[in-house]
Amino acid sequence: MRELNWTLAEVAELYDGASQLAEKYFYGYERLGYWYDDSDDASLEEGAKRLTRKVVDTLGLRGGENLLDAGCGLGAAAIHIVGEYGAQVTGVTISPVEAEKAQTRASELGVSDQARFEVADYHALPFPENHFDAAVAIESLFHAFDLEKALLELHRVLRPGGCVAVAEMAKTSDASQAKKAFPQAREPMTTESWIKEFESAGFVVEERIQSRRAYANTGKRHIDHYDKVSHLLVEEYGEEMTVAIRQGMQEAFQLGPDHLTYMILCARKQ
Repeated sequence: MRELNWTLAEVAELYDGASQLAEKYFYGYERLGYWYDDSDDASLEEGAKRLTRKVVDTLGLRGGENLLDAGCGLGAAAIHIVGEYGAQVTGVTISPVEAEKAQTRASELGVSDQARFEVADYHALPFPENHFDAAVAIESLFHAFDLEKALLELHRVLRPGGCVAVAEMAKTSDASQAKKAFPQAREPMTTESWIKEFESAGFVVEERIQSRRAYANTGKRHIDHYDKVSHLLVEEYGEEMTVAIRQGMQEAFQLGPDHLTYMILCARKQ
């Protein structure tokens, strides 16, 4: 059942446009990162890689296994997974621009035999049943206009015993003031609500991580980095657009960890 009122074309258009900014100024990552405290001076790229590791490590991924990255963006995380874990990764995105840039990145880095990318909708994946050993969906399911259908598709394409790891912003309680970050996005849910959705789709949730660090420490790093490159952004996008993007970033990180946290769930198909 369709739950929300945006279209796939609208989400694709959003990321077609955002991909150039992420590729040129944010190391190809359109996701949060992980920093230990205020004195941690790791780069944005290293912070994003740390968070990718925390998500993927819940899977127990082995070399040569076949992984689906549902909502792969520009492919930075998928290519990192290939290099660090030795997996075969298939990334899907509904943005043709992202898919093309991701495949180009894989070719340039010499891993196109292990990482491939295509345009596809995770509500209707173009793969047979029991096809993948594991799957990740890192900050992508908040665009699902029918979450039940998306989770059932992930369940369908996983082999029996295969795991999916999902990372999303989550409300700390139903009383949280957290709002959706984009017009084409779901409002954050509590971790308990996510678990119920996974169980309804036939998964057994085996691991649950809630990280205050990922949300609380990412905002400052991203905004500080944005300010450092803002003069370049003004030249490329104009001052009005540059200011508007920064304001959107501030709004996305305005709540404290008492209202919003970062959730990683790992669930297994029986």
